[in-house]
Amino acid sequence: MGIQGKNIRVLICDDSPVFRTFINAYLSKKEGIEIIGIARDAFDAQDKIQQLKPDVLSLDVEMPRMNGIELTKKLMTTSALPIILVSAADLSVFDALQAGAVDIVKKPDANITSPEAFIDELASKIRIAAIAKVSKSAPIRSAAPGAAVPPKPAAPIIGAKYSESVASSAIIAIGASTGGTEATLAVLQQLPAQVPPILVVQHMPAGFTKLYAERLNKICAMNVKEAQDGDSVMPGTVYIAPGDYQMELIRWAGGHKLRCTGKEKVSGHCPSVDVLFSSVAKESMKKNIGIILTGMGKDGATGLLEMRKKGAYTIGESQESCVVYGMPMVAQNIGAVMVQASNREIAHLLMKYLSNLS
Repeated sequence: MGIQGKNIRVLICDDSPVFRTFINAYLSKKEGIEIIGIARDAFDAQDKIQQLKPDVLSLDVEMPRMNGIELTKKLMTTSALPIILVSAADLSVFDALQAGAVDIVKKPDANITSPEAFIDELASKIRIAAIAKVSKSAPIRSAAPGAAVPPKPAAPIIGAKYSESVASSAIIAIGASTGGTEATLAVLQQLPAQVPPILVVQHMPAGFTKLYAERLNKICAMNVKEAQDGDSVMPGTVYIAPGDYQMELIRWAGGHKLRCTGKEKVSGHCPSVDVLFSSVAKESMKKNIGIILTGMGKDGATGLLEMRKKGAYTIGESQESCVVYGMPMVAQNIGAVMVQASNREIAHLLMKYLSNLS
Protein backbone atom coordinates (compact mmCIF):
# COMPACT_ATOMS: atom_id res chain seq x y z
CA MET A 1 0.00 0.00 0.00
CA GLY A 2 1.46 3.38 -1.03
CA ILE A 3 0.31 6.99 -0.73
CA GLN A 4 -3.35 7.39 -1.74
CA GLY A 5 -3.10 4.52 -4.21
CA LYS A 6 0.29 5.56 -5.58
CA ASN A 7 3.65 3.89 -4.98
CA ILE A 8 6.02 5.48 -2.47
CA ARG A 9 9.02 6.60 -4.50
CA VAL A 10 12.19 5.78 -2.57
CA LEU A 11 15.80 6.82 -3.10
CA ILE A 12 18.41 4.55 -1.46
CA CYS A 13 21.73 6.04 -0.36
CA ASP A 14 24.49 3.71 0.86
CA ASP A 15 28.23 3.65 0.18
CA SER A 16 28.37 -0.16 0.15
CA PRO A 17 27.66 -1.68 -3.31
CA VAL A 18 26.70 -4.96 -1.63
CA PHE A 19 24.23 -3.32 0.75
CA ARG A 20 22.78 -1.11 -2.00
CA THR A 21 22.12 -4.23 -4.09
CA PHE A 22 20.67 -6.07 -1.09
CA ILE A 23 18.21 -3.30 -0.16
CA ASN A 24 17.18 -2.76 -3.78
CA ALA A 25 16.58 -6.48 -4.39
CA TYR A 26 14.44 -7.03 -1.30
CA LEU A 27 12.74 -3.66 -0.81
CA SER A 28 11.59 -3.43 -4.43
CA LYS A 29 9.45 -6.53 -3.83
CA LYS A 30 7.37 -4.73 -1.19
CA GLU A 31 3.91 -3.70 -2.30
CA GLY A 32 3.45 0.03 -2.71
CA ILE A 33 7.19 0.83 -2.71
CA GLU A 34 9.09 1.82 -5.85
CA ILE A 35 12.88 2.22 -5.87
CA ILE A 36 13.45 5.19 -8.18
CA GLY A 37 17.20 5.54 -7.69
CA ILE A 38 20.32 4.47 -5.85
CA ALA A 39 23.02 6.87 -4.62
CA ARG A 40 26.55 5.78 -3.80
CA ASP A 41 27.27 8.62 -1.35
CA ALA A 42 25.86 11.87 0.09
CA PHE A 43 26.95 13.99 -2.88
CA ASP A 44 25.37 11.59 -5.35
CA ALA A 45 22.22 11.62 -3.21
CA GLN A 46 21.99 15.41 -3.33
CA ASP A 47 22.10 15.36 -7.13
CA LYS A 48 19.54 12.56 -7.42
CA ILE A 49 17.16 14.18 -4.94
CA GLN A 50 17.06 17.22 -7.21
CA GLN A 51 16.55 15.10 -10.32
CA LEU A 52 14.16 12.41 -9.06
CA LYS A 53 12.15 14.15 -6.30
CA PRO A 54 11.72 11.04 -4.09
CA ASP A 55 8.96 10.71 -1.50
CA VAL A 56 11.33 9.15 1.06
CA LEU A 57 15.11 8.82 1.40
CA SER A 58 16.62 5.67 2.95
CA LEU A 59 19.96 6.97 4.22
CA ASP A 60 23.06 5.14 5.43
CA VAL A 61 24.77 6.96 8.30
CA GLU A 62 28.41 5.83 8.01
CA MET A 63 29.76 7.14 4.70
CA PRO A 64 33.05 8.80 3.68
CA ARG A 65 33.44 12.54 2.93
CA MET A 66 29.94 13.45 4.14
CA ASN A 67 28.08 11.09 6.47
CA GLY A 68 24.34 10.63 6.73
CA ILE A 69 24.05 12.89 9.78
CA GLU A 70 25.65 15.81 7.96
CA LEU A 71 23.53 15.19 4.86
CA THR A 72 20.34 15.11 6.95
CA LYS A 73 21.16 18.46 8.55
CA LYS A 74 21.93 19.96 5.16
CA LEU A 75 18.79 18.60 3.46
CA MET A 76 16.43 19.59 6.25
CA THR A 77 17.39 23.27 6.00
CA THR A 78 16.27 23.40 2.37
CA SER A 79 13.46 20.84 2.13
CA ALA A 80 11.10 18.67 4.14
CA LEU A 81 12.10 15.31 2.68
CA PRO A 82 11.18 12.37 4.95
CA ILE A 83 14.39 10.52 5.86
CA ILE A 84 14.81 7.07 7.39
CA LEU A 85 18.27 6.53 8.86
CA VAL A 86 19.90 3.13 8.48
CA SER A 87 22.53 2.94 11.18
CA ALA A 88 24.40 0.90 13.72
CA ALA A 89 23.89 2.12 17.29
CA ASP A 90 25.52 5.56 17.33
CA LEU A 91 24.77 8.55 19.55
CA SER A 92 25.07 10.91 16.58
CA VAL A 93 21.82 9.63 15.01
CA PHE A 94 19.90 11.66 17.59
CA ASP A 95 21.39 14.82 16.10
CA ALA A 96 19.81 13.78 12.81
CA LEU A 97 16.47 13.09 14.48
CA GLN A 98 16.69 16.51 16.10
CA ALA A 99 17.34 17.99 12.65
CA GLY A 100 14.19 16.36 11.29
CA ALA A 101 14.87 12.75 10.24
CA VAL A 102 11.73 10.66 10.81
CA ASP A 103 13.08 7.42 12.28
CA ILE A 104 15.92 4.89 12.58
CA VAL A 105 16.32 1.32 11.40
CA LYS A 106 19.16 -0.68 12.93
CA LYS A 107 21.60 -1.74 10.22
CA PRO A 108 22.36 -5.47 10.25
CA ASP A 109 25.94 -6.66 10.39
CA ALA A 110 27.82 -8.07 7.41
CA ASN A 111 26.42 -11.55 7.99
CA ILE A 112 22.71 -10.86 7.50
CA THR A 113 20.93 -13.88 8.94
CA SER A 114 17.38 -12.50 8.71
CA PRO A 115 17.08 -10.15 5.72
CA GLU A 116 13.29 -10.37 5.76
CA ALA A 117 13.02 -8.91 9.29
CA PHE A 118 15.26 -5.96 8.43
CA ILE A 119 13.46 -5.25 5.15
CA ASP A 120 10.04 -5.57 6.79
CA GLU A 121 11.03 -2.98 9.39
CA LEU A 122 12.54 -0.66 6.78
CA ALA A 123 9.45 -0.95 4.56
CA SER A 124 7.15 -0.27 7.52
CA LYS A 125 9.05 2.87 8.51
CA ILE A 126 9.20 4.08 4.90
CA ARG A 127 5.40 3.82 4.74
CA ILE A 128 5.08 5.81 7.97
CA ALA A 129 7.63 8.39 6.82
CA ALA A 130 5.67 8.94 3.61
CA ILE A 131 2.70 10.29 5.61
CA ALA A 132 4.67 11.90 8.46
CA LYS A 133 4.60 15.64 9.05
CA VAL A 134 8.12 16.84 8.30
CA SER A 135 9.19 20.46 8.58
CA LYS A 136 12.29 22.31 7.48
CA SER A 137 14.69 23.03 10.33
CA ALA A 138 16.91 26.01 11.08
CA PRO A 139 20.53 25.64 9.93
CA ILE A 140 22.62 23.64 12.41
CA ARG A 141 26.33 24.27 12.69
CA SER A 142 28.57 21.34 11.90
CA ALA A 143 29.99 19.79 15.05
CA ALA A 144 31.43 16.59 16.38
CA PRO A 145 28.85 13.86 17.03
CA GLY A 146 26.93 14.64 20.20
CA ALA A 147 28.45 18.12 20.51
CA ALA A 148 25.08 19.74 19.92
CA VAL A 149 23.81 18.28 23.19
CA PRO A 150 23.66 21.08 25.79
CA PRO A 151 24.85 20.50 29.38
CA LYS A 152 22.44 19.36 32.10
CA PRO A 153 20.62 22.53 33.21
CA ALA A 154 21.42 24.12 36.56
CA ALA A 155 17.73 25.00 36.99
CA PRO A 156 14.55 23.71 35.35
CA ILE A 157 12.39 25.82 33.07
CA ILE A 158 9.35 25.04 35.21
CA GLY A 159 9.85 25.20 38.96
CA ALA A 160 8.58 22.54 41.36
CA LYS A 161 5.52 23.71 43.30
CA TYR A 162 4.37 20.55 45.01
CA SER A 163 5.29 18.61 48.12
CA GLU A 164 7.88 15.84 48.25
CA SER A 165 5.10 13.42 49.19
CA VAL A 166 3.54 13.93 45.74
CA ALA A 167 6.84 13.10 44.04
CA SER A 168 6.96 9.89 46.06
CA SER A 169 3.35 8.81 45.61
CA ALA A 170 2.71 9.47 41.91
CA ILE A 171 4.08 7.74 38.81
CA ILE A 172 4.25 9.22 35.31
CA ALA A 173 4.10 6.88 32.29
CA ILE A 174 4.92 8.11 28.77
CA GLY A 175 4.53 6.25 25.48
CA ALA A 176 5.73 7.33 22.04
CA SER A 177 6.71 6.05 18.60
CA THR A 178 7.60 7.87 15.36
CA GLY A 179 8.74 11.40 16.22
CA GLY A 180 8.75 10.51 19.90
CA THR A 181 12.44 11.02 20.63
CA GLU A 182 12.08 14.79 20.24
CA ALA A 183 8.51 14.95 21.61
CA THR A 184 9.58 13.21 24.82
CA LEU A 185 12.56 15.53 25.09
CA ALA A 186 10.26 18.53 24.67
CA VAL A 187 8.34 17.36 27.76
CA LEU A 188 11.20 16.21 29.96
CA GLN A 189 13.60 19.10 29.46
CA GLN A 190 11.09 21.51 31.00
CA LEU A 191 10.63 19.53 34.22
CA PRO A 192 12.50 20.02 37.52
CA ALA A 193 14.88 17.46 38.99
CA GLN A 194 12.48 16.47 41.77
CA VAL A 195 9.65 14.88 39.84
CA PRO A 196 7.76 11.64 40.40
CA PRO A 197 9.33 8.60 38.73
CA ILE A 198 8.88 8.73 34.95
CA LEU A 199 8.62 5.51 32.93
CA VAL A 200 9.08 5.84 29.16
CA VAL A 201 8.41 3.43 26.31
CA GLN A 202 9.80 4.72 23.03
CA HIS A 203 9.59 2.38 20.04
CA MET A 204 13.28 2.07 19.18
CA PRO A 205 15.71 -0.69 18.15
CA ALA A 206 17.79 -2.44 20.78
CA GLY A 207 21.06 -0.62 21.42
CA PHE A 208 19.60 2.81 20.68
CA THR A 209 17.56 3.03 23.90
CA LYS A 210 20.71 3.12 26.05
CA LEU A 211 22.18 5.87 23.87
CA TYR A 212 18.89 7.77 23.99
CA ALA A 213 18.87 7.58 27.79
CA GLU A 214 22.46 8.86 27.90
CA ARG A 215 21.55 11.76 25.64
CA LEU A 216 18.52 12.73 27.74
CA ASN A 217 20.60 12.48 30.89
CA LYS A 218 22.91 15.19 29.54
CA ILE A 219 20.02 17.50 28.71
CA CYS A 220 17.37 17.03 31.42
CA ALA A 221 17.45 18.14 35.05
CA MET A 222 16.49 14.71 36.40
CA ASN A 223 18.54 11.52 36.13
CA VAL A 224 17.79 9.42 33.05
CA LYS A 225 18.79 5.79 32.56
CA GLU A 226 17.95 2.77 30.47
CA ALA A 227 15.80 0.58 32.72
CA GLN A 228 17.11 -2.75 33.96
CA ASP A 229 15.13 -5.67 35.29
CA GLY A 230 14.69 -5.20 39.04
CA ASP A 231 15.32 -1.44 39.13
CA SER A 232 13.69 0.25 42.13
CA VAL A 233 11.45 3.09 40.98
CA MET A 234 12.68 6.34 42.55
CA PRO A 235 11.57 10.00 42.33
CA GLY A 236 13.76 12.26 40.22
CA THR A 237 14.58 9.45 37.78
CA VAL A 238 13.45 8.70 34.23
CA TYR A 239 13.54 5.05 33.13
CA ILE A 240 13.70 4.30 29.38
CA ALA A 241 12.39 0.85 28.43
CA PRO A 242 15.22 -1.21 26.89
CA GLY A 243 14.81 -2.11 23.22
CA ASP A 244 13.47 -5.63 22.63
CA TYR A 245 12.15 -6.02 26.21
CA GLN A 246 8.71 -5.39 27.68
CA MET A 247 8.79 -3.06 30.72
CA GLU A 248 6.22 -3.37 33.51
CA LEU A 249 5.70 -1.68 36.87
CA ILE A 250 5.33 -4.13 39.78
CA ARG A 251 4.76 -3.59 43.51
CA TRP A 252 7.68 -4.67 45.67
CA ALA A 253 8.32 -4.37 49.43
CA GLY A 254 6.15 -1.32 49.96
CA GLY A 255 7.45 0.38 46.83
CA HIS A 256 7.74 -0.37 43.14
CA LYS A 257 10.21 -2.09 40.86
CA LEU A 258 10.49 -2.58 37.12
CA ARG A 259 10.24 -5.90 35.37
CA CYS A 260 12.04 -5.89 32.01
CA THR A 261 11.53 -9.35 30.57
CA GLY A 262 9.84 -11.00 27.64
CA LYS A 263 10.50 -10.37 23.99
CA GLU A 264 7.09 -11.18 22.49
CA LYS A 265 5.48 -8.27 20.67
CA VAL A 266 2.30 -6.79 22.13
CA SER A 267 0.19 -4.42 20.01
CA GLY A 268 2.86 -5.01 17.36
CA HIS A 269 5.77 -3.75 19.47
CA CYS A 270 8.48 -4.72 21.93
CA PRO A 271 8.65 -2.69 24.09
CA SER A 272 4.95 -1.91 24.02
CA VAL A 273 3.26 1.17 25.46
CA ASP A 274 0.15 -0.91 26.23
CA VAL A 275 2.19 -3.27 28.41
CA LEU A 276 3.59 -0.37 30.45
CA PHE A 277 0.31 1.53 30.76
CA SER A 278 -1.64 -1.61 31.75
CA SER A 279 0.87 -2.44 34.47
CA VAL A 280 0.61 1.10 35.88
CA ALA A 281 -3.19 0.88 35.75
CA LYS A 282 -3.09 -2.25 37.92
CA GLU A 283 -1.62 -0.17 40.74
CA SER A 284 -4.83 1.93 40.72
CA MET A 285 -3.06 4.96 42.24
CA LYS A 286 -5.28 7.93 41.44
CA LYS A 287 -2.28 10.28 41.32
CA ASN A 288 -0.73 8.48 38.36
CA ILE A 289 -0.33 10.27 35.03
CA GLY A 290 -0.37 8.72 31.55
CA ILE A 291 0.92 10.60 28.51
CA ILE A 292 0.65 9.34 24.92
CA LEU A 293 2.74 11.06 22.27
CA THR A 294 3.22 10.99 18.50
CA GLY A 295 3.30 7.66 16.68
CA MET A 296 1.69 5.44 14.05
CA GLY A 297 -0.88 2.83 15.01
CA LYS A 298 -2.74 2.32 18.27
CA ASP A 299 -0.19 1.02 20.78
CA GLY A 300 -0.91 2.57 24.17
CA ALA A 301 -4.51 3.61 23.56
CA THR A 302 -6.08 0.65 25.38
CA GLY A 303 -3.59 0.84 28.24
CA LEU A 304 -4.20 4.57 28.64
CA LEU A 305 -7.94 3.94 28.84
CA GLU A 306 -7.29 1.41 31.62
CA MET A 307 -5.28 4.07 33.47
CA ARG A 308 -8.04 6.65 33.10
CA LYS A 309 -10.67 4.21 34.38
CA LYS A 310 -8.51 3.70 37.48
CA GLY A 311 -8.45 7.44 38.16
CA ALA A 312 -5.21 8.49 36.46
CA TYR A 313 -4.81 11.87 34.76
CA THR A 314 -4.29 11.27 31.03
CA ILE A 315 -2.82 13.55 28.38
CA GLY A 316 -2.60 13.07 24.61
CA GLU A 317 -0.35 15.00 22.26
CA SER A 318 -2.42 17.16 19.93
CA GLN A 319 -2.33 16.85 16.16
CA GLU A 320 -0.65 20.26 15.99
CA SER A 321 2.75 18.97 17.15
CA CYS A 322 2.57 15.27 16.23
CA VAL A 323 4.88 13.95 13.52
CA VAL A 324 2.28 11.19 13.09
CA TYR A 325 -1.12 11.72 14.72
CA GLY A 326 -1.94 8.04 15.12
CA MET A 327 -1.54 6.71 18.67
CA PRO A 328 -2.86 9.89 20.34
CA MET A 329 -5.79 10.04 17.89
CA VAL A 330 -6.87 6.46 18.65
CA ALA A 331 -6.54 7.14 22.39
CA GLN A 332 -8.64 10.29 21.99
CA ASN A 333 -11.29 8.50 19.95
CA ILE A 334 -11.82 5.72 22.51
CA GLY A 335 -12.09 8.16 25.42
CA ALA A 336 -8.70 7.47 26.99
CA VAL A 337 -7.50 11.10 26.85
CA MET A 338 -8.69 13.74 29.33
CA VAL A 339 -6.85 16.66 27.72
CA GLN A 340 -4.88 17.22 24.51
CA ALA A 341 -1.93 19.58 24.19
CA SER A 342 1.15 20.17 22.05
CA ASN A 343 4.34 18.54 23.31
CA ARG A 344 5.61 21.97 24.38
CA GLU A 345 2.54 22.51 26.60
CA ILE A 346 2.39 19.08 28.26
CA ALA A 347 5.01 19.84 30.94
CA HIS A 348 2.97 22.86 32.08
CA LEU A 349 -0.20 20.74 32.33
CA LEU A 350 1.69 18.09 34.23
CA MET A 351 3.16 20.53 36.75
CA LYS A 352 -0.22 22.21 37.26
CA TYR A 353 -1.81 18.83 37.98
CA LEU A 354 0.93 17.84 40.45
CA SER A 355 0.68 21.21 42.20
CA ASN A 356 -3.05 20.70 42.75
CA LEU A 357 -2.31 17.38 44.47
CA SER A 358 -0.17 19.02 47.15
